[in-house]
Amino acid sequence: MNSAAQPPVISPERLATAYSYAAYRQLIDELMAEGKTTGETQSEELTAYAHLNIQRMERLDKKAEVLPEVQTALDHLTGTYEWVIITEGWCGDAAQIVPVLEKIARASNDRLRTHYLLRDENLDLMDQYLTNGSRSIPKLLILHADTLTEVTNWGPRPAAAQNMLLELKAAGATHEEYAEKIHGWYAKDKTLSTQQELLRLLKQMA
Repeated sequence: MNSAAQPPVISPERLATAYSYAAYRQLIDELMAEGKTTGETQSEELTAYAHLNIQRMERLDKKAEVLPEVQTALDHLTGTYEWVIITEGWCGDAAQIVPVLEKIARASNDRLRTHYLLRDENLDLMDQYLTNGSRSIPKLLILHADTLTEVTNWGPRPAAAQNMLLELKAAGATHEEYAEKIHGWYAKDKTLSTQQELLRLLKQMA
């Protein structure tokens, strides 16, 4: 992939300020102990979402497994890449996806390195990756490790979940209604769609 003509997506200095997965999880837990979540907006509702999301992430950290075909694609990677993930602790989709991204990166033998940035603290970057005009997260930016230029990006959710969300919103569903259905979909899907979409990206990178 020729990245010579592209500008870096992020500076090395800014990348160095990103959270590791462990630090991101610790931040969420510490804020929850104070009755808060990440981001500029604070409310009891968002804190409740964040509490559920901690449980979701804990479950996926323990139970999610990298698909064999994904592992094969990881083993065939020849370059190294930085995975920049834009996220927030209150985001339900992030809770369902971020642990999967981390599991895949950890299975890459250090070919993929994850960096977590909070959306509300990085709006200039977020606004380069809007979804239908919305700051939807999580957003994965895949960058060449040497130049920090973009290989590709992915998110905020698998295509099937995105289509379901758009259909529910068009039908007038409330946030509570579509959140329940989307999380039900994630539970049944068991990370398969997320991993299969990432598999296609990994094959392009090999």
